[in-house]
Amino acid sequence: MPNILNAAQAAEFNDKGFTYARGLFAADEVKLLTEAMENDPAVCGSILDRRDGEGRSTRIALWNRAGDAVYGLAARCERMVDTSAALLGGPVYHFQSKLTAKEPEVGGAWEWHQDYGYWYHNGCLRPDLLSIMVALDRTTRENGCLQIAAGSHKLGRIDHTPLSPTQNEVDPKRMPHILERCPIEYCELEPGDALIFHCNAIHRSDANRSPRRRWTLLICYNRVDNDTIVKSDDRYFVPLDKVDDGAIRRAGLKFARGDNQEHFTSRPYVPDLRKAS
Repeated sequence: MPNILNAAQAAEFNDKGFTYARGLFAADEVKLLTEAMENDPAVCGSILDRRDGEGRSTRIALWNRAGDAVYGLAARCERMVDTSAALLGGPVYHFQSKLTAKEPEVGGAWEWHQDYGYWYHNGCLRPDLLSIMVALDRTTRENGCLQIAAGSHKLGRIDHTPLSPTQNEVDPKRMPHILERCPIEYCELEPGDALIFHCNAIHRSDANRSPRRRWTLLICYNRVDNDTIVKSDDRYFVPLDKVDDGAIRRAGLKFARGDNQEHFTSRPYVPDLRKAS
């Protein structure tokens, strides 16, 4: 399948820094992905707690390779790869995947940040990266859906400051001025919907104070010619073996092999900005 976005969606991505692909994954595919996130020993054994300023925890798992598990095939399927390549203007590779699990009533918040505010320190010279957030659950204002400052990707990379041992944030002195110019959009999704957003789009999410969980699968891509200039952070170019869109259903509930083909990480990547400066 070629790029699944129409001209209006591509224009929205360029103008606002994000767009939606409603129903990108069918209900049976979402069921497979959700069951894998819930039951795959490799995912469950890699869960990390990322705490916000109030001490609330978001449970995450991160991996840097797209393997043969059902969630690896989701990252490698044509609809994801070709759409990312079209938006970024060239061939892409898998940069990172992440499960973000906000549990009912205890899931933590994320403060305003740019992904490139982190990924710049991985050695990406240009902001030629994007993320595709796939909703595994219904995501709403009440359970902490993503918020994006529309058009903020046009501001370029903004300095970040340390917030906690597990989070950095956009310079808080700038954020009120940014929000005067870049209105907040609450990105509510149904299961199977996808939100595609630029790595410089400033975004955050509230804590989940509702009785409903909010699980999402984020798959990130980098343009091949923007390969990292350092090789120590495990996000450098590895050729992406693209599969057709039927691969997920053919695989069924396929877990990781057990040899860490996916390169699960043991800790979140948080640049030490004091050291970097």
